[in-house]
Amino acid sequence: MAKAAGDTTGTIDGLIQRYVAHLRAEKRASAYTIRNYDAVLTRFSAFLKNHLGATPTARALERLELLDFRAFLSSRRDEGLGEASLKLELSALRSFFRFLGRRHDIRNDAIDAMRGPKQKQRLPRPVDAASAQELIERAGAAKDKARAARDAAIFTLLYGSGLRISEALSLTMADAPFGDSVRIKGKGAKMRVAPLLPEVRAALADYLSLRRPATSRDEPLFLSTRGKAMSPRLVQMTMKTHARALGLDDSATPHALRHAFATHLLAAGGDLRSIQELLGHASIAATQRYAKIDIEGLLADYRAAHPRAR
Repeated sequence: MAKAAGDTTGTIDGLIQRYVAHLRAEKRASAYTIRNYDAVLTRFSAFLKNHLGATPTARALERLELLDFRAFLSSRRDEGLGEASLKLELSALRSFFRFLGRRHDIRNDAIDAMRGPKQKQRLPRPVDAASAQELIERAGAAKDKARAARDAAIFTLLYGSGLRISEALSLTMADAPFGDSVRIKGKGAKMRVAPLLPEVRAALADYLSLRRPATSRDEPLFLSTRGKAMSPRLVQMTMKTHARALGLDDSATPHALRHAFATHLLAAGGDLRSIQELLGHASIAATQRYAKIDIEGLLADYRAAHPRAR
C-alpha cells in the first residue's frame, strides 16, 4: 500500500479504522491485540476531542505535544489504571503513530519522547501439581455433565499441553478426533504442534461424547451453554469460581496452568529450547521468565517429564 503523502485531510477516527484494518489484514495481529489497541485508540480519540475541543484532523495529530500525550496517560491513571495497563496504552499509541508516519506521512516526534511507566517484571505464579489436579477434578465434577466435561477438557489442555486460552478456544470440530498431537495457530499466526497426553485425549473424548452434534467442521470445539463460541473471559471466571471454592488465591488463573506446564517440565529436567517450542514462544527470553530453577539435562521424553503423564 503506497503512502498517501501529505494526507492531512482525514480525521483521527478514519485513521484509526485504517490502522485497525492494517493490523488485521497485513500484520495478522491476534484478535486480542486488535481489540485492545482499537479500544485504546478509541479512548484516545474521545480524549482528544474533549482536550482539543474538536475532532482532531491529521494535521492536529502532527501538532500534538508531549504534554498532550502525558495528559491522556494521566487521565487514564486517574481512572485507576495500573502501570502494566498504562504501558499497553502507550505501546498502542506508538504503534499507531508509526503507522501514520510510514503509510500516511503524518509524523509526530513527541510520542517517541514519551517514557513508559516503570514496572517491576512480575512472573506469573504457577499452581502446583496437586492444585492443578484439584482444579481439573472439581471442574469435571459439576452437576451439568456437558459443561463439566467441557471445563475439565479446557483446563487439561492448558495444563497438559501448555496452550494459551485463545489457542484452546480456537480449536474447531475439524481438529477432532484427536491423536497424539494437534496443530495450533499461535501468536503472529505461527503454527506449532502441541503434544496431547493420554489424559488430555481422554478429557477431550469425554467432552466430545457429551457435546451437542456439530453443524459444521468449522464450528468451535468449545461452546458456551448457549451454543456460541466461548470467550476467554468465561474461562477465566469459571476457573476463578473453582479456585476460590478450593481455597486457592486469585493467582490460580488459566495462564497459571500454562505456567505450571512449563515450570513442572523445567523441574523434571526439560531444557529451555524444547519448552520454548512447546509453548510457542517467539524468543527464548520469554521462556526464561519461567526458569526460576537451574536446568540440567534434556527434554528426552515429554511424556516422562510431565506430571500428568505418570
